[in-house]
Amino acid sequence: MFSKNLKYYRLKQNMSKKDLAAACGITSMAITNYESGIRTPDMQTINKLASVLGVHVVDFIASRNSGLEFEHKEFRKTTQLTKAQQEYIRESVEEYCSRFFDAVDFLGGNQLPIPPKVDCLKISNNRQEDAISLRKWMGLPVSGPVDDLIGILENNGFIIMLLDIENDHFAGMNGMVNEYPYIVVNKNIRQERLRTTVAHELVHLMFNWAGHTDDKLNEKYATAVAGSFLITDGDLQRELGIKRTRLTKDLSMVCREYGVSMYLLVKRAVQAGIMSESLETEFNIKANQAAWRKHEPNRVRIKEYPRLFEQLVYRAINEEGISIQKGVELLQMSYDEVFEHCGQMEVLG
Repeated sequence: MFSKNLKYYRLKQNMSKKDLAAACGITSMAITNYESGIRTPDMQTINKLASVLGVHVVDFIASRNSGLEFEHKEFRKTTQLTKAQQEYIRESVEEYCSRFFDAVDFLGGNQLPIPPKVDCLKISNNRQEDAISLRKWMGLPVSGPVDDLIGILENNGFIIMLLDIENDHFAGMNGMVNEYPYIVVNKNIRQERLRTTVAHELVHLMFNWAGHTDDKLNEKYATAVAGSFLITDGDLQRELGIKRTRLTKDLSMVCREYGVSMYLLVKRAVQAGIMSESLETEFNIKANQAAWRKHEPNRVRIKEYPRLFEQLVYRAINEEGISIQKGVELLQMSYDEVFEHCGQMEVLG
């Protein structure tokens, strides 16, 4: 899998084929041939490539799980990501899933829930009805906070990946791998936005968008349903009352309880008829002056992150006898971090 690994690490370093070729003293056509698998470089060239990309030679020759089939959803037509950035995100998903399913295979291959059926919910064009429909499909109460959304999805057969990418233009994307839906989210966005992004991608996955061809309208509607999913109209009326005419400090308590940003809470209150659009405008002016678009105070009580992959690897080490070093390679963590979760539990009394 040298070809896939080379492309992945080149894109990770944000290098073009031309730039990498020049740094290694070869032609860009050679890089194209290496990445397409037409040719394999000699050891001297491999060492040069590894040195320029800042990786070990063993990273290039690391095997990839060959039993995976991917269906990556298209990026929105309005995306500001370059073609290379889009390729990097797709390659990152495939590299991650290769390690993920390797861990599954070490445990016998039957450790995941039955994959959920996607595209199964009908769009009613009523954001609140569709949000409730999604909650019911997930077996959640029709009102109240949705705590640990990532954990709930992992327990329902979704693969969730956090991608370490410093790019504000990327929030999330979804797709399929071996019948399992995946959601990849920018690891560096704020927790409230992360939860909203996961919900947004979930809406895209679960609803049948056949016949809905306007990307801009689809995005707007998916955002509306995701917001209503995280905090319903009933929740808003119970928490805020029937009418709000001022922006008061107690709104922060509602944000913390439901794990949403103040921007989303105010927007949802307007949608539910609890706040006026003029009050939303007043809030937006004040929030923008305080630079909340990037630096809004964190109000999420418990940080959410995917746990399933780590759990699978630690179980494989402790029960199936794979080495800690193999666990380090799968999780791409330090030896000490992996070692800490391995071995016999000590009962203290």
